[in-house]
Amino acid sequence: MIFIIPFVLWNDKLVPTFRYLMKNILIPTDFSENSTNALKYAQMLFGSVECSFYLLYVGSLLDTKIEGEATMGVEIGPTENTKQKLADLVELTRKSSTRPNHSFYSLHEYGFFIPTIKKHVEGQHIDLIVMGTKGVSGIQEKVVGSNAGDVVTKVQCNTLVVPNNVEFSKPIEIAFPTDYNIFYSHEILRSMAEMLQLGDGKFRIMNTIKGGDKLNDEQEANKEYLLDFMEESFPGRYSAHTITNKSVKSAIQCFVESRDIDMMFMVAKNLNFIQLILFDSLVEQISFHTKVPFYVIHQ
Repeated sequence: MIFIIPFVLWNDKLVPTFRYLMKNILIPTDFSENSTNALKYAQMLFGSVECSFYLLYVGSLLDTKIEGEATMGVEIGPTENTKQKLADLVELTRKSSTRPNHSFYSLHEYGFFIPTIKKHVEGQHIDLIVMGTKGVSGIQEKVVGSNAGDVVTKVQCNTLVVPNNVEFSKPIEIAFPTDYNIFYSHEILRSMAEMLQLGDGKFRIMNTIKGGDKLNDEQEANKEYLLDFMEESFPGRYSAHTITNKSVKSAIQCFVESRDIDMMFMVAKNLNFIQLILFDSLVEQISFHTKVPFYVIHQ
């Protein structure tokens, strides 16, 4: 199978046009260390890419100040303290940035979290959401907090979920757990390619099966399509692995540890893996969540 991949000249190099020449990135923040770390990670990861970063604070309705009893026709926004904190954060981030190709903007609103996220994803033409594992919720028992989980499942936008303890390092080993039950559409492959083009990392495709089981015809076709794409686009930078007789969580845990995985790709459409890893798992059940960012791809 042949994939036709057009190239353009970018930074004096020919690169596939899967790469965005500019990215709009949304960073939900509550001014916590968790959300600030996600911002710093995104700045480093996309250091060579022209980016507009939108720092968004979504305030609760209880945080708003309403003067007088009548609210009809009156614009209600976050408290002045919150506005100033957001302005200060954006200014500090702008001044400390060493990347002239990065721009920073503030967005502040009150209301419900997910509708506000969706509004700005559409309004600012957001390509990627980057947020911490707590998801500005403070929930630590689960691998991701409730807000981060809602963004991953309810917002049709690629999302990078960054653990609080992660310090940025260039992704060298990237894992993609899959059961080959989904077709890898152009949108999915493009999103994979864009992230892979940020460096020279190796892409490790992993599948878990029970002893004696085999992939069905549809799974085999999906696997072949994915491997053909990788061979055409990233020859020498990928490998496929099958792990037998382990649960999905145990297999991923072993794979992450043995390969020193730096980032994990997941497809939102593949609800089996999303549910198992992000929502059914407690922090004490798996440890790789503390060091491995999750890149969740939508189509």
